[in-house]
Amino acid sequence: MEKRQLGRSGLRVSRMALGTMTWGGDTDAEEAASQLVAFVDAGGTLVDTADIYGEGEAERVLGSLLGDLVPRDDVVLATKAVARRTDGPFGGGASRGALLSALDGSLKRLGTDHVDLWQLHAWDSTVPVAETLAALEYAVNSGKARYVGVSNYSGWQLATAAAGAAAVAPLVSVQAEYSLLERGVDREVVPAAEHHGIGLLPWAPLGRGVLTGKYRTGTPADSRGASSVFAGYVEHHRTDRAARIVQAVATAADGLGTSPLAVALAWVRDRPGVVAPVVGARDTGQLTGSLTAEEITLPPAIRSALDDVSAIEVGYPERWPR
Repeated sequence: MEKRQLGRSGLRVSRMALGTMTWGGDTDAEEAASQLVAFVDAGGTLVDTADIYGEGEAERVLGSLLGDLVPRDDVVLATKAVARRTDGPFGGGASRGALLSALDGSLKRLGTDHVDLWQLHAWDSTVPVAETLAALEYAVNSGKARYVGVSNYSGWQLATAAAGAAAVAPLVSVQAEYSLLERGVDREVVPAAEHHGIGLLPWAPLGRGVLTGKYRTGTPADSRGASSVFAGYVEHHRTDRAARIVQAVATAADGLGTSPLAVALAWVRDRPGVVAPVVGARDTGQLTGSLTAEEITLPPAIRSALDDVSAIEVGYPERWPR
């Protein structure tokens, strides 16, 4: 798998990341092990998790697989903090105390002395940004985190944090939902990331599964859309606009002799500023389907057609002067 620089940092990662949101829940330890081996065998390195996935179980499962199954040094280990975990004073948020407590908890569950990429899961308006950034600086200075990034930040939030970050702990990445069905980040997040040298890690690059085409005629019983936990998550992108985009993706896939999944993933992977889409999978077979996108480069005509059918309005002030 091709490797890319993460922002302006010296960190190189695979151009696809393995997501673990369902690990420890819908995805049990045995299936997680199978996915991790398949991903690493394909040349993947970046594995993304978070302290709240499965209430910490995703980190525990991932930690149990590192060392014996897959060498720790073969993986770029990324996790996140900020989301509320407990009702205690340090159970969530972006205060110095909460963040450092969360980092220690993540390291314990992962069974390691450091993470390669530690990310703020969301903006916390109740905490001075200088305090939050000081916690990131401490994490890097202490060696508990090698690099730091953010997730789900708006353009102004990303620019504010990037401008205030210390030289020893610059932001190198931003995670954001980005796909043919969700292009809102094109307005301000992508330009802000480019300006500050921050790499984009898209989550839900397959439109929460809708871009695979599996929901075109209904809801498969074994899909996330049929799950009581994820039904609303998937329903968000089951719209008339989405249906038109999915049809365009399916048409492109037929013409290229590949799957809609591969087309949708290749489109977002090669967007400006994107380093590695974060792909989650129900099982190893589904992950293998995502890995086939590595072999696909979309012809300019097809990329242009997909750009057009998924285009969003971007005007003033994002495009000024014009």
